[in-house]
Amino acid sequence: MKKYFSTRLVSKAIPLCVAVLLPLSKVAAQTKADDAKMNTFVTGLMGKMTVDEKIGQLNLVTIGAATTGSVVNKGVEEKIKKGSIGGVFGVWGADRVKEVQDLAVKNSRLHIPLIFGLDVIHGHRTIFPIPLGMSAVWDMGLIKQSAQIAAKEATAEGLNWVYSPMVDIARDPRWGRISEGSGEDPWYGGQIAKAMVQGYQGSSMKNADAVMACVKHFALYGGAEAGREYNTVDMSRIKMYQDYLPPYKAALDAGAGSFMSSFNTVDGVPATANQWLLTDVLRKQWGFKGFVVSDYTAVNEMIAHGLGDLQMVSALALKAGLDMDMVGEGFLTTLKKSLAEGKVTNQEIDLACRRVLEAKYKLGLFDNPYKSIDASRAKEVLTPETRAQARNISKHSFVLLKNEAQTLPLKKTASIALVGPLADNHRDMLGTWVIAGEWEKSVSVLEGIKNVAGSNVTINYAKGANITEDSLFIKRLNFGPGMVSVDPKPADVLLKEAVDAAKKSDVIVAVVGESQSMSGESSSRSDIDIPESQKNMLKELAKLGKPLVIVLFNGRPLTLTWEDTHANAILDVWAPGTEAGNAIADVLFGDYNPAGKITATFPRSVGQIPIYYNHKNTGRPYDGKGPSKFKSNYLDISNDPLYPFGYGLSYTTFGYSDVKLSKSKLKGNETLTASVNVTNTGKYAGEEVVQLYISDPVASISRSVKELKNFKKISLQPGEQKEVSFNITPEELKFYNSQLKYDWEAGEFIIQIGTNSADTHTASVQWSK
Repeated sequence: MKKYFSTRLVSKAIPLCVAVLLPLSKVAAQTKADDAKMNTFVTGLMGKMTVDEKIGQLNLVTIGAATTGSVVNKGVEEKIKKGSIGGVFGVWGADRVKEVQDLAVKNSRLHIPLIFGLDVIHGHRTIFPIPLGMSAVWDMGLIKQSAQIAAKEATAEGLNWVYSPMVDIARDPRWGRISEGSGEDPWYGGQIAKAMVQGYQGSSMKNADAVMACVKHFALYGGAEAGREYNTVDMSRIKMYQDYLPPYKAALDAGAGSFMSSFNTVDGVPATANQWLLTDVLRKQWGFKGFVVSDYTAVNEMIAHGLGDLQMVSALALKAGLDMDMVGEGFLTTLKKSLAEGKVTNQEIDLACRRVLEAKYKLGLFDNPYKSIDASRAKEVLTPETRAQARNISKHSFVLLKNEAQTLPLKKTASIALVGPLADNHRDMLGTWVIAGEWEKSVSVLEGIKNVAGSNVTINYAKGANITEDSLFIKRLNFGPGMVSVDPKPADVLLKEAVDAAKKSDVIVAVVGESQSMSGESSSRSDIDIPESQKNMLKELAKLGKPLVIVLFNGRPLTLTWEDTHANAILDVWAPGTEAGNAIADVLFGDYNPAGKITATFPRSVGQIPIYYNHKNTGRPYDGKGPSKFKSNYLDISNDPLYPFGYGLSYTTFGYSDVKLSKSKLKGNETLTASVNVTNTGKYAGEEVVQLYISDPVASISRSVKELKNFKKISLQPGEQKEVSFNITPEELKFYNSQLKYDWEAGEFIIQIGTNSADTHTASVQWSK
């Protein structure tokens, strides 16, 4: 090993601050020189490798600490020593990672270091809001900050690769993994994808506190039919390019080092073996230079898709452009045989191996396989500082869905009935996809209210209901030990305790919704109401006639028509993370004025699904004015959602002026400035997310009714007014036409600026080429 590492070529990354000052030509020249060094190094190393060792680099295994499937690898230690493993996931902790890395760099023939990955989705030890909640902050700085903290903590425990961000567009809240993404809008999803990648990877992936991002799931995974996990996806190419692919491209443009293939089919071919997707689009059209890993046993699962046996599907995946096989070991056990039979080539194996080795080089693992492992860095995990940052980010993610007669904020002198199965709860504060997070260290809502309100508030606590009384549902939710606990008291006894607590209180705060295992992977739901046991409690409490505040935990949009009618206030807190209780109390008592806006439409009924703001009109659009026949509407329900995309209230109110345009006619590459005056017309200081949408009413293909193109988040004191302006160029007017050309067409455009997608002020402009 000493001889091997003494001959390595070292690449020194340019610090970001220097790179900005250098002329672009010099930056390009430096990048070219760095690439040349990497190519020389990797070529030299591959010249020493056997075919078995090259195939070994394409094998990603789990030791079993974190699994998302039924397969766990065996004989890992001996395989590492033989050079038959390129990466490991499910292992973290500096000592443990060093132990496993030692097997590779001290015991394998060529001492090639392993890459260590983990599902670090919304924090590592310090847990932030679930991604759907995080997207509600509309603040790329805070989102980037959360990724930076996650990277710092993950690297402190030996990790260098995270399976995040998930950028799948999702328009069906029945799909459990909507919780893991950023909602329904492609442009906004792209902004978050960029922020997350930049936060994870920093100025250089060679830095000790940087990880390589893995963008998932490529592609279209969020379009699963019926919202059912792992199900078929089928859509037009225009829909792919216009609505589903942009966030992946945005992550790539931000420099993402790796991609993960998705479980679903694309044009009838599983993504994991889809050459058009992995090679033609990702590499040739977009210019991606990194490597692609499969999802958990996705190569093997192509057998069930009907593409052949393990040898056949493994060969198909490699030839399509897949570089690393997660857990299934199809590459490890079949590629050499396929090579002998002429079903794959040496060049294809070499190309995949090169991409994996280049990733390790870019991470600096050949310079120092233990680059992030330092005993002193253990102190950087879950610190008072990261808790404070988590608390701040969490409260920015909360969305005030209803606030009748200014029920909130609460007074710090009231008596409060705090009820519900999530009120005195630690585990469910973190939400789905928490691998290394320690739920025992989270702050419950009960604790948070005590911390923030102090001794002047009387708290009358009662659980009131279990998450659910459905025994079969409970078994499905408890895929891990203790995921959902059930109080042994009869349901009627629990309910009476809640009612009794409410009767002796001024206000009722009901903390209800979904437990952490009710959303996330393999957590599709056909009924997205609040579970019956909890709704029964809410109905009994509503009969008392006292102010009823719902604090809602959820990993998806829920159907809340009853709650919206009967509750006085609804605060959606998603699953806020480690500092959940403190952040919730900050908002309930007005120490922070909520400003979150939803990024996925809330339906009135599952019958409206899929429902999303940027839909296309039909030839018989319904105008919403009274009963109608032979129009595109329902007989029994409004077309409109319960809460539209971009919606969120505040403790204050905001007034918008009409839209002012700098010009009414433009030509070519001119810039249009659109502006509004926004005034805080209420009594509280607050933040407002001012949203810009554009409509293209006449085009060569049917366009969306409107599309989000930009936003600005502003802060206003009571009575204060600010002018908010957006610069619009032809770039914001472009779309994919029927030839998949990305361009704009001359004509009329409707500029819309407002507080959400359904509440905007408009102005028209003519734009010629």
